[in-house]
Amino acid sequence: MPTIAIESPHQPDVIALLNEGDEFALTLYPAENYYGLDLDALEKPGVALFVARDDSRVVGTAALVIGMDATAELKRMFVSPSARGLGVARALLAEVEQHARDLGVQRLRLETGEPQAAAIALYLSHGFEHIAQFGQYVGDPTSVCMEKSLAG
Repeated sequence: MPTIAIESPHQPDVIALLNEGDEFALTLYPAENYYGLDLDALEKPGVALFVARDDSRVVGTAALVIGMDATAELKRMFVSPSARGLGVARALLAEVEQHARDLGVQRLRLETGEPQAAAIALYLSHGFEHIAQFGQYVGDPTSVCMEKSLAG
């Protein structure tokens, strides 16, 4: 099982995996339909980047962006192809959810896309439900928005 910690995105190995995630997403979506956070956005107040490592090798990332009204958004969830099927995504998701709960977040939202059936299945299996598009995703034909209640 990987170790997961909040880390700075400004590390060569983390940057490499974030870039790999960007490249993967851009094979699925046009650039105008891709909403990844850049390195500087990942270090803003209210944003935490979770990094999963297998020994010292970066194998996954997920960002938590704290919003208004006890709501947060999951962003930049990506697992290296070499680590898929090993529980990395589930471990990242559990860690992000627990951190969000600890901060008093009551609703965790995310946006993904129709081509990412495995991601959608993962989120559904973790209790996320489909919701109407929100924020910058409204009107984007590629966006699938989901939410999970963390209250109680």
